[in-house]
Amino acid sequence: MHRHTTLDPLPAAHRGAAVAMGNFDGVHLGHQSVLALARAAAVERDAPFGTITFEPHPRSFFQPDAPAFRLMNADSRAHRLAKLGVEELYELPFDGALAGLTAEAFMEDILSGVLGIRHLVVGADFRFGKGRTGDVALLQDKGPALGFGVTAAPLVSDARGDYSSTAIRTALSEGRPADAARMLGHWHRIEGRVEKGFQRGRDLGFPTANIALDGLHLPKFGVYAVLVDVLDGPNAGRYRGAASIGIRPTFGDHKPNLEVFLLDFAGDLYGADLSVALVAYERPEEKFDTLDALIEQMNADVDACRASLDAAGA
Repeated sequence: MHRHTTLDPLPAAHRGAAVAMGNFDGVHLGHQSVLALARAAAVERDAPFGTITFEPHPRSFFQPDAPAFRLMNADSRAHRLAKLGVEELYELPFDGALAGLTAEAFMEDILSGVLGIRHLVVGADFRFGKGRTGDVALLQDKGPALGFGVTAAPLVSDARGDYSSTAIRTALSEGRPADAARMLGHWHRIEGRVEKGFQRGRDLGFPTANIALDGLHLPKFGVYAVLVDVLDGPNAGRYRGAASIGIRPTFGDHKPNLEVFLLDFAGDLYGADLSVALVAYERPEEKFDTLDALIEQMNADVDACRASLDAAGA
């Protein structure tokens, strides 16, 4: 996949794609339906299959002091889009200049001028341009004269409602990773590089890999059964694990992070890139009066996580 992160002129080989456009936070099943239509349009036109998204997320630009809300960072999103076959990722830099473009100017200057797209697929409720004045009707009206057709993808839902990033955040906040996975079409994953921690877990007999959660929506604090993909290094591969998300109240820490203990594993993961899938929520975060009580609970957590992973076929 070619990842373009500027609005500099593109070589002809990277223009003329059939594209899906949106923020694609989480790349859930609704997003995947938009991407599937764009991929089909690309095949039909013998064009590259592309995706237009924005970085930072427009919500972060307009509300910089709002609580973290993203389900995945830009790299995680790019990895997921690549797995879905995207060939050209146009990650448009969202700044004051881009935010200030009218809908018509965005269509003419960016979609036609910079990218030269041949076809565009968006969700039926997609809005764009200064003041969010652009919609599907405008795209379908003005697009053909600018060289591209437009398809509106219907919203995806089930008996419980529409699939949306907001609904997935709610499920994660309530400790319902299976419901989040139902809408995502895959387990919710947290990706990051293993950081040097306090090594308390090692001292307790449960060495953990620590991953920062900066900028990400925080799932419900507590213990989770997880699947862990070590993406690089000598220990690359998939492992089962038990993870804790929270602020480690027993030790008086305050910054939320993710700690992962890999089952049946011995090795050093410092500096490795991990992708941690939340499979089942086991229990809330607790403060323990003694280390012996904490160790006893950690042993019980490991047993519970093994059982949950077995039940999930993971």
